[in-house]
Amino acid sequence: MAQDSGGRTLISSAQLRRGRGRVVYWIVLLTVVVGFTLVFLGPLYWMVTGALKSGQEIAQTPPTLFPKDPRPQNYADAWTNLNLAKLLFNTFYYATGALLFQLVLDTAAAYALSKLRPVLGNLILGLMLATLMIPAMVLIVPQYVTVIDLPILHLNLLDSPFAIWLPAVANAFNIFLLKRFFDAIPEDLMAAATIDGAGPLRTLWSIVLPISRPILGVVSIFAVTAVWKDFLWPKLVMPSPETRTVSVGIYVFSGGTPMNVVVAAAVIAAVPTIVFFLIFQKNIMSGLTSGSLKG
Repeated sequence: MAQDSGGRTLISSAQLRRGRGRVVYWIVLLTVVVGFTLVFLGPLYWMVTGALKSGQEIAQTPPTLFPKDPRPQNYADAWTNLNLAKLLFNTFYYATGALLFQLVLDTAAAYALSKLRPVLGNLILGLMLATLMIPAMVLIVPQYVTVIDLPILHLNLLDSPFAIWLPAVANAFNIFLLKRFFDAIPEDLMAAATIDGAGPLRTLWSIVLPISRPILGVVSIFAVTAVWKDFLWPKLVMPSPETRTVSVGIYVFSGGTPMNVVVAAAVIAAVPTIVFFLIFQKNIMSGLTSGSLKG
């Protein structure tokens, strides 16, 4: 490898200037780009085009690359027959509540562990991270028992949004992400706020949160997508047809609904998360790459 003005690279600029090196470089680059594009966009393309096919065409083998007779009506049928408006509203409501709870409580927990440094804070953080080693399926039974008979209060939370919101708050991974970001905030900045008379809450609101927008964007997309794509837990705790999420609703209706209409419903259900990512893409990407603050 050669060193040039731009830094150390896998292929030197001299090799790239040669005819053979340039050809090999572009072949490898295009192969990787096209391959990853097909892997990531292939299923999405099949889903969108499959929703435009007839029932027979979508079930045939081998599948067709393009719909022979596109049927946009499938999307309208999915919206009407599956009552997607109600299902999407329910899911949006649960996702928004889970997001707000996580932003408030997980941020407070991470701030306390990072800046307030309570007694046994490292032990508490270690126990939180240890829960990440437990498979999610193992927690289904104890969580369900807790939901049907909430300790101390003895409340049944089935068909209540709190059955989704409360388990979502206990997210050790998001707390860890937030704490790592807060750890990178200079202590001099925190000390200056203290000298100016700001208490812990004032410092969190006026100093920490404004410069933590990137990582808050990352936590937001994790919180929303976790609720939006979840299937098993909402199916257990939201048995009523009026409280179902979109994933559970599509599953329930899929038994007596043509496959092309079901696929069209899946496309509609995926659109909000894609739009959410595109809107907050800049904050999300900057949050994933932020490791420190620049003065």
